[in-house]
Amino acid sequence: MSLKLGAYTACLHDRPLEQALDVLQADGLTSVEVNTGGFIPSPHCHVDLLLASEQARRDYLETFSSRGMELTGLNCNGNPLNPLPGVGPKHADDLRRTIELAGLLGVRNVVTMSGTPGSDPDARYPSWVVNPWDGVYLDVLDYQWGVAAGFWTEIDALARANDVRVAIEMHPHNLVFSPVTLRRLVDTIGATNVGAEMDPSHLMWQGMDVVACIRDLGPLVFHAAAKDAAITPGVDIRGVLDTSFTRVPADAPDKVPTGYGYWCNAWPENPAWRFVAVGVGHDVDWWTEFLRALAEVDPDMAVNIEHEDAAYDRLEGLALAAGNLRAAAEKL
Repeated sequence: MSLKLGAYTACLHDRPLEQALDVLQADGLTSVEVNTGGFIPSPHCHVDLLLASEQARRDYLETFSSRGMELTGLNCNGNPLNPLPGVGPKHADDLRRTIELAGLLGVRNVVTMSGTPGSDPDARYPSWVVNPWDGVYLDVLDYQWGVAAGFWTEIDALARANDVRVAIEMHPHNLVFSPVTLRRLVDTIGATNVGAEMDPSHLMWQGMDVVACIRDLGPLVFHAAAKDAAITPGVDIRGVLDTSFTRVPADAPDKVPTGYGYWCNAWPENPAWRFVAVGVGHDVDWWTEFLRALAEVDPDMAVNIEHEDAAYDRLEGLALAAGNLRAAAEKL
């Protein structure tokens, strides 16, 4: 088993890349994923410089290889289909530039989200439909899938031209949020270079069997995230589709941007579910079966920790996740 175990460095954006890599190295990790645009900044990857300079690209890759590490993914999560003029076009351009950069760097996988358009051609805001029992919502979905088909046909061709694979995180609030919707996109556009990033956390809180999802998608799983989730007591009265979030003030420190003038909201005090460190929501034995299923698809797949457990500080939570992930791998 030669799965590449590593981490996405967004949780370490408070320090330079070199220091972030030293943290991952100390945690026994060798695979690295960095952000290149979309929702959050890209302090660990200066995209413009790297697109412009071959020497800069060589030096950048040396930063990883000199530590015995490999850059296995570029992450550009955003909403490239958002009708807001300050969000969708920028995220779409970030994705195109990321694909080009991945090709130049020899990085095989670009991670992103499918995006969500508005409900109709005149819509100002994105609209996510999840339970279209009323026929009007199928009209909305028909329009949205038409928008997505045009955009993703272009992205698939761009990825093919750059010898890059685009791995879509199946994230709620996007048209693609499940294996069924991932397959729909691939089949609709006849994709050759678009598949899935297997982030189990979003599938967990939706109630899916993650290992069954991996085996259902098979070779469409290009890349993976190690991110855990736990159902919490609040689910008893909220269910998992809860809207009891509150606004974060514009001047709040450490707010997480999602677009010009928008950022992540605050979670309910008693949520239905939350993201937790690897091994906290599901035990090491569960993670062993997760890794086993991934290795059946591709024994060399990169599996990168995405740490978002607010109960731990960044270094503590990342170390806990790394230890549990490595323990799971040792049991294969």
